[in-house]
Amino acid sequence: MLQEAIDLQQRAVGELVEQLNRRNELTFRAPTGSGKTRMMADMMNRVLAGHPEVVFLVSTLSKGDLARQNYNSFEQWAREGTFPHLRPHLISTDISGEERLHIPEGCNVYVLARDLYKKGGRLMQGAMQEWLMNTVLIDSHPIYLVKDECHQATNNLDTLATGFFRKTLNFSATPNLKRGQTPDVEITDEEAEQACLIKHVEMGSEEETVEDAVTRLEEIKEQYRNLLGVNPCLIIQISNKEKAEEEWAKIRAVLGAHQELKWMSIMDKEKMCQSNDKVAMLPVRRWKDYARENNSTIDVIVFKMVISEGWDIPRACMLYQVRDTQSRQLDEQVVGRVRRNPRLADFERLPEAARRLAMTAWVWGVVPEGKRRSHKVKLQLDELPYDVRVKTTRLRQLTERKDFDVEALLAAKGNWDAATGIFELHRRLQQSEADVQELCYRYAGNDVQRWLHFCRNLEKVRKAYNEYVCDYGQSMEAGREVSFPMTSYYTDNKNYVRIGEWVWRRSDAEDKFSFDSEAEQDWAMKLQQLAAKAAALSGVENLSDRRLQLWGKNFIPNSDIRFEYYLDGVHSSYPDFVMKDRKGKIHIFEVKSVNGGAGNFDSEKYKNKVGELEECYRHCSRLTGQVFYLPVQKGDTWQIKRLADGEEDTLSYEQFEKAMLSQ
Repeated sequence: MLQEAIDLQQRAVGELVEQLNRRNELTFRAPTGSGKTRMMADMMNRVLAGHPEVVFLVSTLSKGDLARQNYNSFEQWAREGTFPHLRPHLISTDISGEERLHIPEGCNVYVLARDLYKKGGRLMQGAMQEWLMNTVLIDSHPIYLVKDECHQATNNLDTLATGFFRKTLNFSATPNLKRGQTPDVEITDEEAEQACLIKHVEMGSEEETVEDAVTRLEEIKEQYRNLLGVNPCLIIQISNKEKAEEEWAKIRAVLGAHQELKWMSIMDKEKMCQSNDKVAMLPVRRWKDYARENNSTIDVIVFKMVISEGWDIPRACMLYQVRDTQSRQLDEQVVGRVRRNPRLADFERLPEAARRLAMTAWVWGVVPEGKRRSHKVKLQLDELPYDVRVKTTRLRQLTERKDFDVEALLAAKGNWDAATGIFELHRRLQQSEADVQELCYRYAGNDVQRWLHFCRNLEKVRKAYNEYVCDYGQSMEAGREVSFPMTSYYTDNKNYVRIGEWVWRRSDAEDKFSFDSEAEQDWAMKLQQLAAKAAALSGVENLSDRRLQLWGKNFIPNSDIRFEYYLDGVHSSYPDFVMKDRKGKIHIFEVKSVNGGAGNFDSEKYKNKVGELEECYRHCSRLTGQVFYLPVQKGDTWQIKRLADGEEDTLSYEQFEKAMLSQ
C-alpha cells in the first residue's frame, strides 16, 4: 500500500480516537473502497489498548453477509497481530432444538447483523437484554455502539441507546444528514483518490448503450489480466420492479452476441442465480463469494439492489446503470462498488501503466442530483505568497483540571438521590456529558458502591461540569495553529461568484465558485472588492506580489480552522471566511442572514446559538489576538458585530471597510 494511503487512514483514525475521548456520538464519512472496515478495526484496537474495559457492538446491514464479512476481517487481523487487542464474536441466532439462545461473554468486539434484533426475533426474547445488563451493570464494561452503514435506520437498537450505549460511532460513505449524521471526521473522495485508495471515475455519455459498455470491457480485458493479474468485471444495475424483466431481456440479448463472456444475474437475495458459467444454480451467497475473487471467470454481473449492500468486489471496474434511482445516496453506494483498488496491498510495486489502469473506473447512466458537481480546489502555492496561519481554540474538559477534586465534591453536603433504582441511575448517567461519564468511571472503577455514590450525586457533578465548561475564562485554551488544507472541495449550487484573486484555485483552472447561501455569496463579493481596493491603495497590481488581504473560504470538509463552544454539549464552529491583512493580523468571519428566514433567525434556539458564538468569539479574540466578526445581512445592508481583544462593537459595512483599509 502506498505510504500516502497509510498516512491518510492513520490521520483519520487518530482524529476519530481523539474526538471519541470527548464526545458521546461521532460520524465518520469515507468513500466506499477507502478501507472503512480496516479503519474501524484500527480505531477499536487503539481504544482497547488504552481502555481494555470497553466493549464494542458493531451493527451492520442485512441478515448476515456484511456482518460475517466484518467479523472475518476482525478475526483475521487479530489472529495475524495487526490489531491484537480485538477479540471478536459474531452474534448469531442459529440454535438447535430446545437450546436457549445465549451471547457469550469474554469478547470485546461483538458483530451483529441489525435485522437479527427485531420484533419477534430470538434476540428480542431476552438474550440481547441479558447480555447488555450483564456487560454494563454487573461486569461494569461500557459499551460503544458502532453503526456500520449508518445511513440505514437501526430503530430497534436505538431504543437501547440511552440505557446501555456509552458512545455511538456512525460509519458510512453516505451519512444521513437529515438524521443529524454530519461528518465529524471525513476522508473526502478527492483525498482517497489522490492516495490511490479508490479509482478515478470516467463518465460515459448519455448516448452510449450497454453494448458500448460490453465492447469497452472486451477492449481492456486482456490488458487488465496481463498488467494486473485480475479478470475485470462489468456490473449492470437494472430496475427493481416492473421494468426489470424487460431490461434484463434486452441485456441478455446483448450478452448473447458475446458468447465468450461469462455472465451471472442476481435478482433475489436468497434464491438461485442465472448464469452461462459451468457452476450455475448455486445459492446467492455461494455465487457472491465466487464472483468477487480476482481470478473469477465471471465477466458481467447483472443485479437489482443486492450489490449495493456492502458486497466488496474490487475487480469490478465498470458500472452501467439502467435503473433510474432518483437517489444520490444509492448512486454513491453503487458507484462505490467499482472504485475499489484491486491491487491495493502491493500498489507501490506496479509499473506506471498498471497503476493508471487500476485507478480508472468507467461509469454510465449515473447523473448527480440536479446535475450538481463537486469541484476540487487547491491552494495557489505556486502563484500566491500564501501564508495564512490561524490560531484555534479548544475547551478543556473537567477531567483535565488537575485541581478538581471529585472526592471532595461528592463528600460535600447537599441533596442526593437515595431512592432511584439502579437502572434509572444508569440511564441518567448515559444521558450525561461524556466528560461526566469519564469522571464516574475514573472514580468508581469496578466498585459498585462507589458507582452508586457517584450516580446518586450526579446532578451535583453535572452542575460543577456546566459551571466550569461554560466559563470560557477557565475552560478555553489555545489549540493548534493551523492553515487551510492543501486541497478541499465544494458542491456547485449555482450561487456563483467569479474569483481569481484569493487563496484557492479550482483544479480545472476555472474561477467560478459557489457558496452555501446568498449571504455567503454576497460577502465573498464584498471581500473580493475589499482586497481589490486595498491593492489599488498600495499600488500593487500583480497577485504574486501582494501581501495585503489574502483571503479564502473556509471549506469545511477538510478544515482544521475551528473553535469549540458549549451549547448543550461541546460543538465546533467552522467560520465561513478567513482574511489576513498587510500587518499580518487574522480576521475571521461567520456570516448570518435574516433574509427569507426571519422566523428561524428569531427563534429562541437560533438566538441561543448566535449568542453563544458571540461569547465564544469574544474569548477567542482575547486568547488568540485574532479579530472575529458576525456579519448579518438584512435586505441589502450589513450589520457587523466585531469582537477584538475581548471587546465587542457593531459596525456598518462602510465602517468595516474603512477600518480594514486603514490596516
